[in-house]
Amino acid sequence: MNKAFSLTIALILMLAVIFSFTACFSEEPNNDSSVSSSMINDSPSSTENDDDGEDDENNDSTPACSHTDADENDYCDECNAYLIVVIDFYSVNDLHGKFCDSNTQPGVDELGTFFEQQAQTDDHIILLSAGDIWQGSAESVLTYGKIMIDWMNELGFVAMTLGNHEFDWGEKIIKENTQYADFPFLAINVYNNSTGELADYCTPSVMVERGDIQIGIIGAIGDCYSSISSDMVEDVHFKTGNQLTSLVKAEALRLRSLGADIIVYSIHDGLDKSNNNFAHYDDTLSYGYVDVVFEGHSHQAYIQSDSNGIVHIQGGGENYGLSHVEITVNSLTGEKSVTAQDIITSDRYASLEDHAPTEAIEDNYADILDYAYTPLGTSAKTLYSWQVGDYVAELYLKAGQEKWGNQYDIVAGGGYLQTREPYDLAAGSVCYADILSLLPFNNRIVLCRVSGSKLNSQFINSSNSSYHTALKNGFTASDVQEVKAYYIVVDMYTALYKYNGLTIIDYYDETTYARDLLADAVANGALGIGGNGGNGGNTGDGGNTGDGGNTGGGGNTGDGGNGESYTITSIQSALDTGAGLDIGGETTEFLYYRGTLSDFVNTTYGNCYLTDYSGAQIYVYGLKDLNGNRYDKMSNPPQAGDTVILCATIKKYQYPSGDIVIELINSVVVEINP
Repeated sequence: MNKAFSLTIALILMLAVIFSFTACFSEEPNNDSSVSSSMINDSPSSTENDDDGEDDENNDSTPACSHTDADENDYCDECNAYLIVVIDFYSVNDLHGKFCDSNTQPGVDELGTFFEQQAQTDDHIILLSAGDIWQGSAESVLTYGKIMIDWMNELGFVAMTLGNHEFDWGEKIIKENTQYADFPFLAINVYNNSTGELADYCTPSVMVERGDIQIGIIGAIGDCYSSISSDMVEDVHFKTGNQLTSLVKAEALRLRSLGADIIVYSIHDGLDKSNNNFAHYDDTLSYGYVDVVFEGHSHQAYIQSDSNGIVHIQGGGENYGLSHVEITVNSLTGEKSVTAQDIITSDRYASLEDHAPTEAIEDNYADILDYAYTPLGTSAKTLYSWQVGDYVAELYLKAGQEKWGNQYDIVAGGGYLQTREPYDLAAGSVCYADILSLLPFNNRIVLCRVSGSKLNSQFINSSNSSYHTALKNGFTASDVQEVKAYYIVVDMYTALYKYNGLTIIDYYDETTYARDLLADAVANGALGIGGNGGNGGNTGDGGNTGDGGNTGGGGNTGDGGNGESYTITSIQSALDTGAGLDIGGETTEFLYYRGTLSDFVNTTYGNCYLTDYSGAQIYVYGLKDLNGNRYDKMSNPPQAGDTVILCATIKKYQYPSGDIVIELINSVVVEINP
């Protein structure tokens, strides 16, 4: 070997050593561990395997540790890696578009802060929705749910199960909203009537990954037809019962074959309110098909295990709480268990700082929010749920007479007019958002023809307290002839209910709904003085009174001291109604009761007894005045011996001792010594 060649070899070896030394001390990539909202959705994968055609093989020449744990201490015997993976699921159900803060509950800005904080402390977090997220608030209704989708995108939700109220604007809006969402809309059982295939805006499931654990999430909507205006779902049907069970089982097996370690079932349906049974759920799904069930629709807060030990959880809805379940998985053995389960109530996050990205989303919709929250006028007193229904029935009648009165003899207005949370229209300043929260649905107003027999049975004498009927002046129930046809103004939800026997004749303005009629009335000062007392005409300075109203259990109509007319229900009728309720059940309709107060057992809340002229007596669980003040805060509280008129609902309560009592609750003192 000559000298020059030897020098060349030496030089090459020296350069190789220098290069290797430099590479060892090169700058590390930035591994900033701070958490932002976009990081909450860490490493999701699609429902299917990765088919992008790229070579995913690890090019590291060091083989991955195969992991063993002979001593069963949860650490790998070879590399000492911790083998336990903890995954925290958070599910929001029935949020109903409550984006902004209100007087009664927090908005989602504080909730956004809570989720971001959890992402900083939980190893792996998954955010889900169990349905009914869009419909219910001005900010969401006026944006057709887009403001809520923006928020969910920001927080990194991995899926949203479709609820019945997602269909309130029809399929077209759901399809449009799929374009804005960074997550799929889950509904394994919504099928197109014409094609027989799954609706094209629905996804049966999604697979996500956390800490090398694969999680399959299946979504379904319950048997919720009765909660949707039928014209909004005329092209689809929901597979329920055994059909739904078969779909979920097949999808669970498919996800298991793809490597799913955990199967989550998110269904927009829940426990039966009256007896807490699992009628919406087939227990055979708990034999290895699903590992946890997140629920919604019934607005209940509960954590219950079914007969096979599978946890069912619902957070209550309306942003009063959310569901949390922690599942721990051994990545070596695949063993898993629910290690934590709780309902996180809003008091846990209501006082948190506002979430800056959520505030930015709110700013993007400033014009819409200004419109929704600018005061329209005032209401001199609180209108309770049934009073709102009665008043809207009158507005339907008036609007119909103005539009069609020259062509048709319209004798009634109304129909199913149940308000939503917070149910009552509070006294004081009223904005469009206040009204929309009570009447959020885009149910078009229509003129219908109805037989006299149906007018009587379904409307005037309806046994459903959510039905409200206003009759034209001078027309009474006794004028109705069974075989004659009459004209009535209702909305589409009522018109399409087959048992009402209605035939649609014509349609009102396309963009005017119940809430708009009520908003116009407020803006015109109709509620500024006086209040709503029944189904009659206008009186005084914008107040509303008359000779109708809800008769409930019957009784005489008494005249109050402020131009009001109250239909008095007998206490015996209240006792009979209460006896027919389930334990813990309560009515929603506010009725009037006159009687004498006695035997105050609590002077803080005003618990006492009310006895009417017949001698019938009922327990009154608390008293409030018209401004909402409890008994000890009233400026002029009634005393034992006073005769009063109360406006209240009924509840059947069972004491721990087993004694059952029928009581008046939510009782408001309307008048003293009338």
